[in-house]
Amino acid sequence: MDPTDPTVAEPAALEQPVDNPGIEEHVERWTDADEAAGNRAYRQVVGMFALVPVLAIAFVVIYFAVPNTLRINLLGMTVGAQHFWLGLTLGLAILLIGVGLVHWAKQIMDDNEISEERHRIPSTDQVREAALAEVDEGVEQTRLDRRRLIGGSLLGAVGIVAVPALVTLADLGPWPTPSKIRETLEKTVWAEDVHLVTDASYHRLRPEDIRIGTLVNAQPEGMTDLEPTEYQRAKAKASIVVVRMDVNDINVPESRQDWHVGGILAYSKICTHVGCPIALWEDQTHHLLCPCHQSTFDLGDAGKVVFGPAARALPQLPIRVNEEGFLVARSDFTVPVGPSYFERDLYPEDEGR
Repeated sequence: MDPTDPTVAEPAALEQPVDNPGIEEHVERWTDADEAAGNRAYRQVVGMFALVPVLAIAFVVIYFAVPNTLRINLLGMTVGAQHFWLGLTLGLAILLIGVGLVHWAKQIMDDNEISEERHRIPSTDQVREAALAEVDEGVEQTRLDRRRLIGGSLLGAVGIVAVPALVTLADLGPWPTPSKIRETLEKTVWAEDVHLVTDASYHRLRPEDIRIGTLVNAQPEGMTDLEPTEYQRAKAKASIVVVRMDVNDINVPESRQDWHVGGILAYSKICTHVGCPIALWEDQTHHLLCPCHQSTFDLGDAGKVVFGPAARALPQLPIRVNEEGFLVARSDFTVPVGPSYFERDLYPEDEGR
C-alpha cells in the first residue's frame, strides 16, 4: 500500500464516531414513473420560461405608457403606479426564471444519489479525469439532447430580461438627438429684447451705468420667476459679464460691428474649457482669467484664448440699446456656451472671427 496515494485513507480516518448509515433506499420520482407527469413538468418549465418575454415586453410598455406621476392606492398606501407595475413585471420575470430552473432540476434532470469518501486536497490525473467525466455526465443528465426546448426557452428568458434594464437607461436623461441638443445645450433664455440686469440686485443696465474698465456680472431679466431647478439650469448657461473698453483699444470683427454699444460688450461667463464661472478681470490687458485652470481670454479681441487649456473663444452676446435707454439682447448666443462636447459643431466665432 502506497501511503502517498491520495486515494488511501489515513488510519485515523478509518475511525468513525458512529456507524456509516449509508444512502437511503432510492424512491423513484413520480415524473420518472409516469410519462404524463414528466411531460407535464416539462411543459410547466417551458411555460415559465416562455412567460418571461411577455413580462419583459409588458415592462417596456408600462415604462413608456404609464405616466410617472400617476398614483394608485395599495393596501392603504399611495404608491407610484409606474414603479409598482415595473417592479411587479420585472420581479415576476426573474422569479419565473429561478422557479423554472429549480423545477427543471428537481423534476426533469436525472435523480441519482451518490456518496463519495473524502480524500486529500491534491488530485491525481485519474481523479481530474474522473471529475471531467462527471461534468460530462451532468450535462448529459440535463436531458437537453431530448428536451431541447427547455434550453432554448431558458436562453430566451435570460436574454430578454436584459431589455427592461436597457430601457431604464432612458431615465439618465433625454436622448441626445440633434434636435434635443439644439433645444437644450445650444439654447439659453436669452432672446431678442431681453433686458440685461445685474446679477445681485437685478437692476436693468444702462450704458451710462458702466464706466470704461468696469466689469459687471449680469444675467437675463425674468429668471427669478422660474422654478428653482429651472432657475439654476438657466443661470448656469445664461450668466454673462459686461465690460466697457475704449473703442479705439478693441478689435471688433467685421461680423460683429453692431454687437456692442460704444465699447460695451457682453460675453458668456462660462469658461469654454470645463464650464467654470469666470470673473477675474485685468483692466489694463483686457484679459479675463478662469480661476480653475488659468484659461485666459482677451475680451478686447473677440474673446480669443491667449493662454490655458480652453480651445474656443468666449461666446459673445449681441446687445443694443432699446427705446427706453436700457441694454437689451439682440438675440440668443449665436454659438453654444460652455465646454465642448462631441456633438458640437465648430463655428467661426469659436476662433474669434
